[in-house]
Amino acid sequence: MEQIPLHINGIPIIWIIFGLTILASWLVSNSLKSKFRKYSKIPVNYGLTGKDVAEKMLNESDIRDVKITCINGQLTDHYNPITKSINLSKEVYYGSNVAAAAVAAHEAGHAVQHAHAYVWLGMRSNLVPVVSFASRWMQWVLLAGILLVQRFPELLLIGIILFATTTLFSFVTLPVEINASKRALVWLSAHNITSPENHPKAQSALRTAAYTYVVAALSSLAALLYYIMIFLNRR
Repeated sequence: MEQIPLHINGIPIIWIIFGLTILASWLVSNSLKSKFRKYSKIPVNYGLTGKDVAEKMLNESDIRDVKITCINGQLTDHYNPITKSINLSKEVYYGSNVAAAAVAAHEAGHAVQHAHAYVWLGMRSNLVPVVSFASRWMQWVLLAGILLVQRFPELLLIGIILFATTTLFSFVTLPVEINASKRALVWLSAHNITSPENHPKAQSALRTAAYTYVVAALSSLAALLYYIMIFLNRR
């Protein structure tokens, strides 16, 4: 069986993967931060803060058991399905602008997904304990598997399986994030929180945020394929 090349012009493919991943992540992250700063200067209708937007969206979706909290950090906003809490950074929680409204509505969108038993969110939640276990051990198993690939290839295969669960999690996350953004944008427009002039900006901010998950998923897939190539080349 012909071996699959693991180098390009003498450069290990894994270095190329990591290099491209770092570059793509940096570009997307910078773009997201830039847009957030820019759109934080554009007010939304009615002077609603991020907290107000999330609260209003929850109330109109008849969701009464989700709390909204303020947390430290920048772009640390997230929804926790275990505690049923929408956690907004200070800039979003107190902000009365397009960026804050978009982020807050997106996180409220996750709460709506949870309340309506959105299948992809349920799948992601079910994967969390598996991925937590895999993330704890896979780097050591993969390292040992690569070093012992000739004598004990099964160890590398176990590492690949562990890594595959994290790759699966990354791809399952994509429809969850995209759907939450879609719900947020429809709601913001329908309730005139964003005007026809600034709604495309909210759309742009959430689209860029989604790119971070796309980059993570594709990078994870590329690394997984690399480890599979090592396993197939073991002979």
